Amino acid sequence: MKTHQATAETGWRGSREGWLEAGYQALIEGGVDAVKIQPLARRLTLSRTSFYWFFEDREALLTALIEGWEERTTEPLVRATREYAETRAEAMLNVLACFLCGIFDSRLEFAVRSWSLQDGAVASRVALADDRRLSALRDMLTRGGHDPQAADVRARTIYLTQIGYISMRAHEEIETRLARIPTYVEIYTGQAAEDREMARFTARVRAAAPPRQQG
Repeated sequence: MKTHQATAETGWRGSREGWLEAGYQALIEGGVDAVKIQPLARRLTLSRTSFYWFFEDREALLTALIEGWEERTTEPLVRATREYAETRAEAMLNVLACFLCGIFDSRLEFAVRSWSLQDGAVASRVALADDRRLSALRDMLTRGGHDPQAADVRARTIYLTQIGYISMRAHEEIETRLARIPTYVEIYTGQAAEDREMARFTARVRAAAPPRQQG
């Protein structure tokens, strides 16, 4: 195994990051069955043996992709629940911005959830992530003044709605999504967002959105 030499051995062998990115693209485009060494080598125009300078085998790449999924989904969501907010409505807007601004990688989330249907170990990782995300949302709502039971139900409402968007691959024009946000915030938190809070949120989302972004 030569993975520890990989940082010095780039060039014609590619790089660990390059193989990971190719694996990521294959996963979100074709599912886990598309993450195979030979097709990735063709995608990168590299030899198949180059792969083994960076990963021991396909399973090592899949493990790295799961770790990357955590970094691109769970970690930013948990951070969003802890961002500074003056009101619980503003705290909720921070969470929604995580999804609408593309900070939470929804395409990767869909791919990993699909993968979990055929792999028990991945399903366990997804279940753990669900628990951690829900816990972060509950903590945010509790800090906002909700009692534990209300915080739990509201957290589940928030989370299951968003995962529903992802799982159903629901598409909305950004203007449609933005028009619905004030009502979502009031349902989720029991508090209406102030005009200034919505103005900051809207500016943040528009700045992150490509010209024809869909939700």
